[in-house]
Amino acid sequence: MFRPCIDLHEGKVKQIVGATLTGDAAALRTNFVAVRPARWYAELYRADGLRGGHVIMLGPGNEAAACEALAAYPGGLQIGGGITPDNAAAFLDAGASHVIATSWIFRGGRFGPDRLAALVRAVGRERLVLDLSCKRIGDGYVVMSDRWQRITDLRIEAATLAFLAASCDEFLVHAVDVEGLASGVDGTLVRLLAEHSPLPVTYAGGARSLDDLRHVTEISSGRVDLTIGSALDIFGGSGVRYADAVAFNHALALQSQR
Repeated sequence: MFRPCIDLHEGKVKQIVGATLTGDAAALRTNFVAVRPARWYAELYRADGLRGGHVIMLGPGNEAAACEALAAYPGGLQIGGGITPDNAAAFLDAGASHVIATSWIFRGGRFGPDRLAALVRAVGRERLVLDLSCKRIGDGYVVMSDRWQRITDLRIEAATLAFLAASCDEFLVHAVDVEGLASGVDGTLVRLLAEHSPLPVTYAGGARSLDDLRHVTEISSGRVDLTIGSALDIFGGSGVRYADAVAFNHALALQSQR
């Protein structure tokens, strides 16, 4: 299934190569800057019945635009980027279905079960999504935090996913190596997630065509959803028409009803 996104940077909807978010403006690679506000995209997703998309705040200065998007589609979007126990409830009150957390649950690159527990107490596991965005390191995948610049001590494997599943409702996983490049999805990671995740998973990174959406659905047996960013025509891309991605979802829904 296709899940939509709204990536916000400096208050604008953008598509950015995630690995270049180092804090160095000269190194930042931006694929697209929208002329339309975030709420326009939220209204579009609402009109087309797309649920479970995510709004990601890439750095400061995005809260107002994010809240406008949430207000335009109450209960239809998740939100991430700087989420902590102190601000999580406010975003839920603003209309988010879930909050998405990554960096908060780490301290200096080390997983902090106490920090995860604090988030669960603040919002409840049923309103929490854990972003396990990762890089391939050696023979496996390692979760990255702090704008995907810091290697953590958490590996994507069966035991990790089973343990974390007790504290959240879904996983969101960006493949950092290919995110924003529209160079093809990481099929190995998709298969790993499909085989070992006990929860719904949204994968993001590298999607370049509608064939990638079909491929992810097929190799995961429908257990992993796909976010398409830079390749999508509503984000300036030429690889995937948004209308075709929506039609794909509708076709899947009809098939499941038979």
